[in-house]
Formats: sequence, structure tokens, C-alpha cells
Amino acid sequence: MKTEKATFAAGCFWGVEEAFLNIKGVISTTVGYTGGHLPEPTYEDVCSDKTGHAEAVLVEYNPTAVTYEKLLDVFWKIHDPTQVNKQGPDLGSQYRSAIYFHSPGQEQAALLAKEKLQQSGRYKNKIITEVAPAAEFWPAEEYHQKYLQKKGRTICHF
Repeated sequence: MKTEKATFAAGCFWGVEEAFLNIKGVISTTVGYTGGHLPEPTYEDVCSDKTGHAEAVLVEYNPTAVTYEKLLDVFWKIHDPTQVNKQGPDLGSQYRSAIYFHSPGQEQAALLAKEKLQQSGRYKNKIITEVAPAAEFWPAEEYHQKYLQKKGRTICHF
């Protein structure tokens, strides 16, 4: 089976991972850090808001079972893409909204989806989601992987 990768940042990576885990066609998810300048960052490094990394989720999926466009639909639904460097109570550039594409086709699909969503009128403010090439992805520490499942929860915030 041929798989593809998609990388999304939409706030705290625990909730983002949870949103993608149970989608038919998603093979695996890994929470981690991308888009920054420090090699092998730790959670503490990224939380300092000085490394340039975003908390992100790397999704491995079977494109014959789920389309990239479906993954984009989930991404747009799980956060507010008009918030600059924050989601809910989480503040800092590590919580920015971003799509990191792995191919020209993903780039085109992400830009088109962003434009359609902006034109839809769903948001009165401008969508600020970054669309950028996938960079080095650093998996987060093991205790962050499948965190909500380990804690018996399905959401980050109450």
C-alpha cells in the first residue's frame, strides 16, 4: 500500500492529533515540532516561543481510502484559522495555524481550500493560515504521543 504524508498545525497538538486519529484511511499520527530553526527541539524549547517551531501533527494516510481534501476539511473544522498565534487559551507562535505541504498537489489543494473558505463568508476576519513547504519534523517526546488517549480524554480543554 502506498501512503502519503500531511502535516498540520492548529493549536495544541494533542487535540489536532485526536481529530485525525479515527479517520478511515489514516494509518498513523505523530505529534511534534516543525517550522523552526533549532535542531531536535524539546517541548520546553518550543514552549519558550523562541525556536520558531509550531506544534504540529504528521499524518500518514492511504490516499485511496481518504483524500487530502478530506484531511483539509478536518483541519479547517477543528480550529479558528483567523487567530494569530493562539487557539483557545493557548498563546504563542507554536500554536499558529499552518499547513505544511509535501507536494505541489498538496500546496495547490491547500491554497484553493483556504481561498474557498475565505470566500465562503464563514469567517468575517482574514484567514491567516500559513501554507508552506514541509520542513524537518521533530517527533515530540513519547509522553505527548496519543496523549489524550493515554489520559482517557477526547478534548484538550474543558
